[in-house]
Amino acid sequence: MDDPSTAAGEGWSTLITPHRGWLDWRLNQLWRYRDLVSLFVWRDFVAAYKQTILGPAWHIIQPLMTTITYTVIFGRIAKLPTNGVSPFLFYLSGIVCWGYFSNNVNKTASTFVGNAALLGKVYFHRLVIPISIAISNLITFGIQLAIFLVVFAIQYFSGRNVHFTGWILCTPIFLLMLAGYGLGGGIIVSALTTRYRDLSILVAFGVQLLMYATPVILPVSAMPSQYRWVLEINPPTPIIEGFRLGFLGAGTVDAQQLAVSFGIMLVVLAIGLMLFTHVEKTFMDTV
Repeated sequence: MDDPSTAAGEGWSTLITPHRGWLDWRLNQLWRYRDLVSLFVWRDFVAAYKQTILGPAWHIIQPLMTTITYTVIFGRIAKLPTNGVSPFLFYLSGIVCWGYFSNNVNKTASTFVGNAALLGKVYFHRLVIPISIAISNLITFGIQLAIFLVVFAIQYFSGRNVHFTGWILCTPIFLLMLAGYGLGGGIIVSALTTRYRDLSILVAFGVQLLMYATPVILPVSAMPSQYRWVLEINPPTPIIEGFRLGFLGAGTVDAQQLAVSFGIMLVVLAIGLMLFTHVEKTFMDTV
């Protein structure tokens, strides 16, 4: 439909045009595709493990095995400090948070390339796919958080040095920020991989390296002062530290650091949405 006024006069509910601005995100249309979001969430969370031996149990096994490995290597052998809390809880809390962020980045990065066959046949709001990924990963985060709380309860009633603080009320903000960074970063990569396929491999490797510049293994307070700036300039750092401060009473963060990180998250997400909007018009010509 070339003439928008004609389309409006004939009562069309959706007008698809090839010319859109960088800020034309059409976020108000997402609610109309909520059923499709549910289908994608089901696909991402359940269907991916349909023909596996353990199925969704991998969502529990993977963080526990990783935590045990970190506890043995970094806690027992290297004897890295953990702000006075149990190494197992310390590493598990970081892995749960980081896992949500990294899964969002890595899975969102393949939005265009991985769904090219579907996107080339039918129209729907393309942001449905990244949002469904964030929601399915949120379910995974909820399962892993439940495991963390079980371990926390066991150690709490055993008299270990763990306790909640008021920062626990900021947990929804932490999740929002992790989702925003994950979606923003993943969408930027997905827009670039339509032309440069190997970029997704580089990003997956980069996310692994970025973990070591985030207080997942070593708290900010234990970092040597001359290298502490590496953790401090990393935007996800206040999120991890704030989560630990809320659930374990061990973390170094203040409201100003969190506010700066939140602002950076909004910028990353806005850049991602602009690139996504620009690329989705022509990605079928390059994928």
